[in-house]
Order: sequence, then structure tokens, then C-alpha cells
Amino acid sequence: MKAVARVTAEFDGERTVLRELASMAPLILLPRRSNRADAVVHLVNSATAPLGGDDLDLTVRVRAGATLRLSGVAATLALPGPRGEPSSSAVRIEVERGGRLDYLPEPTVLTARARHRALLTIDAEPGARVTAREVLVLGRAGERPGLLETSQHVVRAGTPVLRQTLRIGDPALDASVAYLAGRRVLATELLLSDDAPREPASGEWWSRTPLAAGGTLVTALANDAVTATRELASAHGGHAQRDG
Repeated sequence: MKAVARVTAEFDGERTVLRELASMAPLILLPRRSNRADAVVHLVNSATAPLGGDDLDLTVRVRAGATLRLSGVAATLALPGPRGEPSSSAVRIEVERGGRLDYLPEPTVLTARARHRALLTIDAEPGARVTAREVLVLGRAGERPGLLETSQHVVRAGTPVLRQTLRIGDPALDASVAYLAGRRVLATELLLSDDAPREPASGEWWSRTPLAAGGTLVTALANDAVTATRELASAHGGHAQRDG
């Protein structure tokens, strides 16, 4: 199944409005009514998507001066297809000068025998502010995960600031202390802004890394999503992003 969704947020001089909002099952975008000056959209994935063979494509555009919060409402399950075919998802984000985006989907659970590829690309202009979070849960309780390849390609002000790919599903590699150390949840949070990057720091199961051209990448490992999110907050010095 091929599903395409698009959202474009624009500042009209007083508040952020949604100039484009298009989606199709199993990838649904639902705006939330708000009296605030920003716009809030909820991302709703079907409980049975992505299924092997699915191709999901989301494009998010935030125009100059607009503020958009795009958050999930339930975890996503990556499931095997009937013939073992892989699934894929791509999220493409563009944020113009002075725009702000908080992209905070709920966790993705990689179930047994699933084969999934995920791509996140971000193109942010100078003066843009972007927060993007990814929480990966490796299998349901008592289950080995399938195979996952997740890639992040980030450009800010025309300069590449992050390009990384992670492959999950090899039991020996996932158990390695140099990789996932046997933890079931991997959480990352990327912050792009004009603020001075935070100093590098690390804890027992988290790290904070400044990026070139302005930005910070935080990574946390845990055995459950709640703890992983709490570790992200610790890495940010207690200033966690709040869903709402």
C-alpha cells in the first residue's frame, strides 16, 4: 500500500494556519483546534501499519515565521508482510527562516520478522528551529525484533550537519556494549537552532553531542520507552519537550 500525507503551515501575520493538509489511510493527519498562535496536528497511524509492502511518505513544510507542532497519538507497529516483503517510511521536513517545528511522533515498535526502512530528511534555513524525536522499541515483550534500517539526513543553512544510518536486528551486534548493549529501546532527539550548541556530555545510558552549523543530538538507551524519554530529558538538563 502506498500512502502519502502532506502538511504546510504558514504564518498569516497573526497566527499559524494550515495552508495544506492532505492524508490517506493508514497515515492520517488530524488538526487540533486551538486558541494558540501556533498550529497543532496529530499524526495517527493505523495499528496495522506499516505492514510489509507498505510505503508511507510524509512531507512537512513550515513557512517563514510559522510554528507547527506535529505529534503522534499512539505507538506505530512495524509488522511483517504476508510474503516477507519490507515496508518503508519517509519523512521529509522543510523549515524556512524563522519557522519552528516540533516533530514528536510516538514510539515505533519493530515486531518479530518485520523488515522496515525509515528515512528522515530535514532541510532547515538559518533562523529556523526544529526538534525531531525518534523512539525505537526493539520487539514486543519477550520477542526478538525484526530488521530495521533507519537513516537521518539533516541540512541546516545549506550545510550538512548529520548523516547517519543505523541497522538493527543482528542479535550479536545489538547485544554488543559498543552498539545497543542489549537494551530494547533507542531514543534520539535532534535540536536545530541558532542557540549556541550545548557542551558535549554523557551519562550511564545517554549522550549529548553538539553538531556543526548549530544543533545538538541526544541519544539514550533503556529497557522501556518511558525511561528512554526520561534519559533524553536528563541529557537536555531537565528541559524535556512536552507533548500537547
